[in-house]
Amino acid sequence: MGIVDSPAGRRHKKKGRRQSKRLGFHLDMTPMVDVAFLLLTFFMLTTTFSKSNTMEINIPPEKTEVRVAENNVLTLRIADDAMAYYSLGEGVPRRVPLYDTRQLALSGQLRQLLRQQTAVNTKMVIVVKISEKAKYRHLVDIIDELNLMKIDRFSLDDYTEQDALEIQRAI
Repeated sequence: MGIVDSPAGRRHKKKGRRQSKRLGFHLDMTPMVDVAFLLLTFFMLTTTFSKSNTMEINIPPEKTEVRVAENNVLTLRIADDAMAYYSLGEGVPRRVPLYDTRQLALSGQLRQLLRQQTAVNTKMVIVVKISEKAKYRHLVDIIDELNLMKIDRFSLDDYTEQDALEIQRAI
């Protein structure tokens, strides 16, 4: 940036006074604008945008009906508390903590249960039912855990009033 002199301003001629000379100046902003746009384009081109975290879920066609034997179904219900309730077939639901004490990962008991049940029965289908009052994080953590364990036979289902009654029967 530089100062460019402009033609001299007015000169006053009065008795007894010296002539005062007014200096005018013009500030050239072009170099500063060039540098600003250069920095703007540099940062726009070198930054990376955050990538969205997504998981792929394959959804079957709507009219597909799959029949599964009752003893091959493990129902996992999540209410609004930090507990999971599981039942095999039409059995009485049992309570298991959803998270460890630090709330960072799913509890070891739940992981052990999923590993054990899928190892015993290779045809096991896990049905996950989550209440509307539960946090979305619970669903994401369960699906992540199932994917890490390479369990691909699971289903998401609606949480109904019957499920709430089943939870009340839990041991």
